[in-house]
Amino acid sequence: MNTVKKILIVFIILLTGLSAYAHDHILKGHVYGNEPHGNHFHKVVLPGANVFWAGTTTGTATDEQGRFEIKIDCSKLPHKLVVSFMGFRTDTLMIEAGQETVEVVLESSQDLDEVVVRGRRTGSHVSSLEPILTNVITESELQRAACCNLSEAFETNASVDVSFTDAVSGAQQIQLLGLAGIYSQILTENTPTVRGLGQPYGLGFIPGPWMESIHISKGAGSVVNGYESITGQINVELKKPETSDMFFYNFYGNDFGRLESSVNAATRLNDNWSTMILAHGEILENKFDHNGNSFLDHPLMRKYNIVNRYRYDRPGVMESQFGFRVMQENRRGGQMAFFENGEQLGSPDYYGFRVNTDRYEAFARTGFFLPGQPDGSIGTQLSFIHHNHDSHYGFNQYLGRQNTLYANIIYENSIANNPDHKINAGFSYLMDDYKESLETAHGDNNFDRFESVPGVFGQYTFHHHEHFVGIIGMRADFHNIHGTFLSPRLHLRSNFTPSTTLRASAGKGYRVPNMIAENTGLLVSNRVLRFEEEIRAEEAWNYGGSLTQSFTLFGNDASLAVEYYRTDFVNQLIVDVDSDYGVARFYNLDGQSYANNSQVEFKFEPLLFFEITAALRFTDVKTTIDGELMRKPFVNNYRGLLSGSWASRNNNWQIDLTAQFNGSSRIPDTDMLPEHFRMPSQSPEYTIIHAQITRRWNNFDLYVGGENLTNFKQHNPILGWDNPYGDHFDASMIWGPIMGRMFYMGLRYSIQ
Repeated sequence: MNTVKKILIVFIILLTGLSAYAHDHILKGHVYGNEPHGNHFHKVVLPGANVFWAGTTTGTATDEQGRFEIKIDCSKLPHKLVVSFMGFRTDTLMIEAGQETVEVVLESSQDLDEVVVRGRRTGSHVSSLEPILTNVITESELQRAACCNLSEAFETNASVDVSFTDAVSGAQQIQLLGLAGIYSQILTENTPTVRGLGQPYGLGFIPGPWMESIHISKGAGSVVNGYESITGQINVELKKPETSDMFFYNFYGNDFGRLESSVNAATRLNDNWSTMILAHGEILENKFDHNGNSFLDHPLMRKYNIVNRYRYDRPGVMESQFGFRVMQENRRGGQMAFFENGEQLGSPDYYGFRVNTDRYEAFARTGFFLPGQPDGSIGTQLSFIHHNHDSHYGFNQYLGRQNTLYANIIYENSIANNPDHKINAGFSYLMDDYKESLETAHGDNNFDRFESVPGVFGQYTFHHHEHFVGIIGMRADFHNIHGTFLSPRLHLRSNFTPSTTLRASAGKGYRVPNMIAENTGLLVSNRVLRFEEEIRAEEAWNYGGSLTQSFTLFGNDASLAVEYYRTDFVNQLIVDVDSDYGVARFYNLDGQSYANNSQVEFKFEPLLFFEITAALRFTDVKTTIDGELMRKPFVNNYRGLLSGSWASRNNNWQIDLTAQFNGSSRIPDTDMLPEHFRMPSQSPEYTIIHAQITRRWNNFDLYVGGENLTNFKQHNPILGWDNPYGDHFDASMIWGPIMGRMFYMGLRYSIQ
């Protein structure tokens, strides 16, 4: 037995001993609701449902997955447990001695044969239970717009921005707390996914019809999930075989010629086993050049994506889920002449673009419940990803291969049989094997490297009734190239009143930059890439807080949330495109770099079944570039959102309208260019409007809508388009929309 295994066993034994004297018990359960869906019902989780012992003040509320835990006084069993949620019938269950788990399905309020919905559950809400500020986007919120993939899931959300990296490839990136998505940890069911070579196009790898919910956590994340979270975490929960519809189909098509189909099928094999297949296909073969610059307005695409997952449940003993995924994507773009002349990559006569991506994943997540210890469990997370990237941008050729192994072992328990004091601790291991090469007209570069990062973490959680939660954590990761990463994290939540919640957080995070994969927009230009020094790991502190107030307005629920976060970099990769227009310089931070982000969000229902969200965010992001502290380019100084959603009383009709107000951003200096190539120093302010109408029948939904109804577009998004191999060609100077008004339609069909 090697040393690591010995340490692991001793560590688990010591931690287990802290809970060896357990006497009381905890009842665990899930709460679901049969929600009206046209003229039938759809089983959904109910976050925030009230769960309490009849005749007492002892109770709790369900989390975002509808889960709850409540103390059992064994001397008083059997006892009645009451479960309630607005818009659903209250249910009372008799809990018997020895019972440790329960599943509750609440029925929607009904009057004879007519469904009467007395309230409408908001599609997006701030979790009242999490110490970390977490915005939860549910499936009903995702269906308010044509959510074809993760990059399109934030149109009605005020916290996350999505933009294109260039005007040729269709690659997209997000911004959270004023910084690029590379500083936010993107997870799938708490396992890191969109990272490394998957950054440029990874947001499109997760289809919208696969998603059950999205959890957006702001600030430094939990130490349990690794060291890479600096500005927050975006965790995607996929649909589960045990709770999903038996069959689900989604079709989408728009007037650009983009067609998509998704099929989900789930079945329960027996009392313990269930399985599910999620399949997705996408095709776009129409060639458009509406702005007359000889380049396609959007790349052509073919994509195939399939997941097969399994779940095994043995109540009180273990839960396990595992599966695999296969994805292939092909993108082609460039000048119209590239296609008219046989798509010859590297031709000096016309500009062509192509990206082929092959991605294979395997994952397994298992939880073991410790016998005789109601709060005790050991969880394991394992995943393997093989990602192959083959791309050509004119004369530039970028090839990459990534193999990633991720393992996490988590021990969780209460201390001395007191659920108000909990610990999480464990070990993790992250391995990244990169093979990268870049060939350009200015020379070749190789970025091969092998990263091995074992880590250890511990976290203590203190609960004071339901009024205060404090989490303090620390992790140490030992990078074979960049040394030791120490990541302290602190999260506090205080409920001054049942309707007032104050949160605060502080923490440190690290990440190792992938210089080419995270800046592929520069490959769609003729800039010289100059790597001026050995790039160190990025390191930053994040701290901030929020205040959430719930109240009644117009006789309905309303909420106001105010937040502020600041990120301070100790070191950062600087990509300097200001000093010399023909050069992109890569070097380490020498000076200050920070991001201030403040936001206020107001949600209310002026009328029953009519929700309005109004939000305003201000962002101040500055970094030291070539010795001068200046605004980071392409970051809007403010963003506003006004969104409304109305549903008919029987939920057969729904109308959604969203307006996004975007402030100006700084454009990198172009004064050294000939006058007809120059761009202004700042982008203009602009407004984008999206709308959708949904009609529901029994098992069938039909939706039609439009995006960018104001038809606002960035004028001349490609500099030097008439000479793509000239010195001034650049398609990476993108500050706004590059495609105009778009209309779409789609349908959803489900069988429970």
